[in-house]
Amino acid sequence: MNPPAVGSIGWLDITVPDAEVLRTFYSSVVGWSSMAVDMEGYNDHCMIPPGTDAPVAGICHARGTNVGLPAQWLPYITVADLRASLEASKSLGGQLVGEVRDTPMGLFAVIRDPAGAHCALFQAAAPSAS
Repeated sequence: MNPPAVGSIGWLDITVPDAEVLRTFYSSVVGWSSMAVDMEGYNDHCMIPPGTDAPVAGICHARGTNVGLPAQWLPYITVADLRASLEASKSLGGQLVGEVRDTPMGLFAVIRDPAGAHCALFQAAAPSAS
């Protein structure tokens, strides 16, 4: 699978106090099915559009590293170099929210822009040489 193109929105998440309620809401309203994601003691959810098996969004509980994130859809914007993008954000009045996180898919960090809006910056992991 190819990583999202630099500058594109590759994922959406929303973090709320009760992810189960919101999962049911979006399943009923837009027809998404869900796949549970074990978070060591509770489940968050990957949401899957009808007729596909590829998730497009996450509905997460406001727990663990997600405590303090606003209950709004959070776009993940793909960048070429996360560290350079974070430095540019800081120099232009943006703020890092939390810490840089490392996942099997790549690195990401949540920022608040100068207007107060939140988004995540995502740098895809380098393809494995297999």
